[in-house]
Amino acid sequence: MFCGGTRRPMQGEKPFMSQPRSIERRILSTTEQEVVDRSHLPQVEGLGRPALVELARTLRQYRDKARDVSRDRRRAHRGKAEPRGAGPAADEQGLVRKKEVFTAALKRVNRRLAREAQPDQGTLSRRALAMKRAGQKRHHPAPGRTAGRGMRPVENEAVRSTIAPSQVGSVSQANRDAQARRDG
Repeated sequence: MFCGGTRRPMQGEKPFMSQPRSIERRILSTTEQEVVDRSHLPQVEGLGRPALVELARTLRQYRDKARDVSRDRRRAHRGKAEPRGAGPAADEQGLVRKKEVFTAALKRVNRRLAREAQPDQGTLSRRALAMKRAGQKRHHPAPGRTAGRGMRPVENEAVRSTIAPSQVGSVSQANRDAQARRDG
């Protein structure tokens, strides 16, 4: 029941391996087989990005459906849920293998989408050449203050007060006047 990813197989499970096409044909229905066949190498190379995205969406739906039905059957087998349908729940091993087929197909399509998203070698080469040429330009920063032209005034870097000198004592004087009026 291993569906790829980073999860380790549980006790009694076999590790995930891709299925041969003959087993895929035996496990899948005709419509499912047509979708999975488009994910194999000759057909997947000819698909454009929109078709690949649609194929990935379809494969994800098939995988999720197989996962959910398998989970429901397992729960019914353990007695945690009512079995769906008229009879008791069948063994879910076929659905687990079906889910593995869909997972492998989805991985193939996702790898192809990731390869399309990467820039081609010509684009990478042009970008590297532009970066190399930009790095060759000489950059000489301004020297700052030098002693080349004799004495010059040094700017005062202290922050000047933004309050006008005529306003400096007016607030405290106004407070004194107000207090004197209250004291009478």
